[in-house]
Amino acid sequence: MQNEALFNPMQDDDHFHDECGVIGVFGHPEAANLAYLGLYALQHRGQESAGIVSAQEGKLYAQRGMGRVAEVFGPGEIAKLPGQQAIGHVRYSTAGDSVLRNTQPVFINYRHGAFAIGHNGNLVNADALRTQLEREGAIFHTDMDTEVIVHLLARMPGNDAGARLAAALQQVSGAYSLVCLTETRLIGVRDPLGFRPLVLGRLIESGGFVLASETCALDLMGAEFVRDIEPGELIIISREGIESRRPFAPEARRMCVFEYIYFARPDSVLDGIHVYSARKRIGRALAKLHPRDADVVVPVPDSGVAAALGYAEQSGLPFELGLIRNHYVGRTFIQPAQRGRDFGVKVKLNAQPHILRGKRVILVDDSIVRGTTSAKIVNLVRAAGAREVHFVVSAPPTIGPCYYGIDTPDRSQLIAAQHSIEEVRKMIGADTLGYISLDALYEAVGGRQQGYCDACFSDDYPLPTPEGKGLRQLYLMQEV
Repeated sequence: MQNEALFNPMQDDDHFHDECGVIGVFGHPEAANLAYLGLYALQHRGQESAGIVSAQEGKLYAQRGMGRVAEVFGPGEIAKLPGQQAIGHVRYSTAGDSVLRNTQPVFINYRHGAFAIGHNGNLVNADALRTQLEREGAIFHTDMDTEVIVHLLARMPGNDAGARLAAALQQVSGAYSLVCLTETRLIGVRDPLGFRPLVLGRLIESGGFVLASETCALDLMGAEFVRDIEPGELIIISREGIESRRPFAPEARRMCVFEYIYFARPDSVLDGIHVYSARKRIGRALAKLHPRDADVVVPVPDSGVAAALGYAEQSGLPFELGLIRNHYVGRTFIQPAQRGRDFGVKVKLNAQPHILRGKRVILVDDSIVRGTTSAKIVNLVRAAGAREVHFVVSAPPTIGPCYYGIDTPDRSQLIAAQHSIEEVRKMIGADTLGYISLDALYEAVGGRQQGYCDACFSDDYPLPTPEGKGLRQLYLMQEV
């Protein structure tokens, strides 16, 4: 009998991955069902686990599990989540292992009552705080930095949930967009620099409210966009209405610019900027910066599609789907005993020879991280008969890891941090290689004056980083 191995196609992926997406619902009789729909729309932000916590009559009800939203929740699970308010979370693990105990929302019962929290982001001082709390007798149930917030919250005095949460957050440093649930309130918080997005919506039929990582969730939930939650803002939604607080000292806005390049869904609007339109502008900028004598523009699906359209429009070259993505690849399947070259990429992408054969091809992708996948894609396109392969990238060279909620390799494994552009070109096997510049990127997304975090491209970190100190929160997916 053949020795068959279990293969994980995600391990062959060296793109960045966002940590998670969060949702909150207040004032709807089917709050959990709406939270499910919101998580479904945010599935791109995390596929490893999902959870929903609801509140009714002073009690919290929780359902969580490993896998995607549709795998975790069915009618039976939703029926166990009563109440008119709920929060939900989808997770991609950066802070903590991918196991059931690390699923969110985290929920507790303590002297002030019941409390649940869902977190998008990463705390750079979580290890130091955890060590201090453990010395004081705290017992941690998970590996997540989010649990640090819970322990700090439990130590805060007073009867005001918002004030206690703000006091706890004064001690942490890093990125956090939070949705929190008490027996009677929905609370949302965005960190003072606004690394991760968070928006407020109003449910059109019930008049209730929604908090979500992206506006695309509002569309599916039947909610209209009200506004972005501002950096440093804490918002409390209750039967009395909405209260906005500013408990943190104002700082310069530094939202992650990679949201516009890759993380956010193209149909979302972040800080007033339509993501799909921004990506097309990035593509047009690439065409101006890196014009090529070529026959066809081909995106690396799906994240390269909008930028490739912009490149094609600006250059006047035809746009073709020369690579077709298999959207139905599961987490695991049986791998052939004699694995062919680039097997992991071929599982997800299939090159079309009748489009690529004999052509000078411009490949458009969102980023090059380790370079391993890029090299395999170039090889696929050449094997399909392309005469030339010109690779253009809608992000600047990635030279630094992220400490604010994005799964990235160590600096030593970032190809652009270790090699020149010409060396990277040779390593991935392209005829030419061009990245967008930071200036052109900012012009495409509205200008530097709005304020973004670009540390992974510039090495300019807005908060102190724990690089080289064995940070437990960041995990690298090892390649097969």
